[in-house]
Amino acid sequence: MIFPIIDAHAHLWLRQDAEVEGKKIQTLDNGKSAFMGKIRQMIPPFMTDGRNTAEIFLSNMDYAQVSAAVITQEYIDGMQNDYLLDVQAKYPDRFLCCGMVDARKPGYLPHAEALIRQGFRAIKIPAQRLITDKSRVWLTSDEMMAMFRLMEKNEIILSIDLADGAAQVAEMNEIIAECPALKIAIGHFGMVTRKDWQEQIKLARHANVRIESGGITWLFNDEFYPFTGAVWAIREAIELVGIEKLMWGSDYPRTIVAITYRMSYDFVTRSTLLTDEEKALFLGRNAAAFYGFDNLQPLPYIKNMSE
Repeated sequence: MIFPIIDAHAHLWLRQDAEVEGKKIQTLDNGKSAFMGKIRQMIPPFMTDGRNTAEIFLSNMDYAQVSAAVITQEYIDGMQNDYLLDVQAKYPDRFLCCGMVDARKPGYLPHAEALIRQGFRAIKIPAQRLITDKSRVWLTSDEMMAMFRLMEKNEIILSIDLADGAAQVAEMNEIIAECPALKIAIGHFGMVTRKDWQEQIKLARHANVRIESGGITWLFNDEFYPFTGAVWAIREAIELVGIEKLMWGSDYPRTIVAITYRMSYDFVTRSTLLTDEEKALFLGRNAAAFYGFDNLQPLPYIKNMSE
């Protein structure tokens, strides 16, 4: 690559120890996790101790020529704020880490205030987890809106994953109207492959909203590499909001159980459906501008022994 590549959606943890909808998620051995009553290969089996560390990710990033990454969070991984503060301090030029509050129960605003004081430049809300069969936390609730206004005032980025389709789009429109200067990155490419995914993409017609593609290879897993359907979805999103509003994300490490880290983006570089300029913007330049990465250098290609 002749330009720096930035991963806008990745995860790190030392150990999974979480509960979602009353079901446990816990690290086992050889990359497996107990996941809500089932056993899942959460990370590659060579990560035998279950530790999904910054150092292992940096090794993958260097090999795949990825200059920097945004580390987001999810309730299924447990709260990783303490570890991610350490990661941010140790590797400030490689990672931008999101703090996370537990918005599933009231009283999280003081925690958001503390995360901002600690130096987090972004806060993650896994909003799809706020809708269950038994309850719903509205994104427009008083406490949530107070947090968003606080984030807007302090120039904190909102990283958010939404429920399928348009379920939370109306709420997002209210948030954007109330906090027009709040920078928002919507994950999972709007849950592409789900009905009405385009409604999430259209939110990026607002000035401070971006869409990142974390998990797109998971969503097109049945199709598999080279994920031509995913590229066509990117093409459709370009028509809806413009290439400047779109960013690549891998959803590392879960997605590299099925494919290599490089494969999570090189299906884009190898495609003939996108121009070189569109590829450069999608894979790095848009994220550099949105998240404030600077002084990034392209990493050298290291030839494989099999080549």
